[in-house]
Amino acid sequence: MSQSKTTSQSAVRIVAGPYTFHGHLEEEAAPKTVAAFRKHMPFNSKIIHVRWSGEAVWMPLGDLDFGVGFENNTCYPSPGQLLLYPGGVSETELLLAYGNVSFASKAGPLSGNHFLTLTEGLENIYKLGRKVLLEGQHDILIELASRG
Repeated sequence: MSQSKTTSQSAVRIVAGPYTFHGHLEEEAAPKTVAAFRKHMPFNSKIIHVRWSGEAVWMPLGDLDFGVGFENNTCYPSPGQLLLYPGGVSETELLLAYGNVSFASKAGPLSGNHFLTLTEGLENIYKLGRKVLLEGQHDILIELASRG
């Protein structure tokens, strides 16, 4: 996980279901993914619970092409890490870990670009995941945030 200081340019606010989180874009570790994702911000979607990966929620994005390959990729994100899977054996998607994750699809193991890390509100990340698991989809908004 990047230890770089969060600047106002990389600060993000995520509202997912009833919870608000803050974090930062991983500008140094995943510059191409961050640049591509910025073009889609503010990002509005629905989160649903993963089927094969463990304790995570995801946003299926179909054939949306971010135009990036793999960088800073992992199969095992930590709680609060957001990954972009740029497509390939499975559809393009975003995955947000809230517990133990082994990122996968029906086609097998996947690896996604860790490009965003939550740093505030993590006490609610597990609650969010369980809420989505038990209640179904919820809205999510990812936007740039000024963090003076």
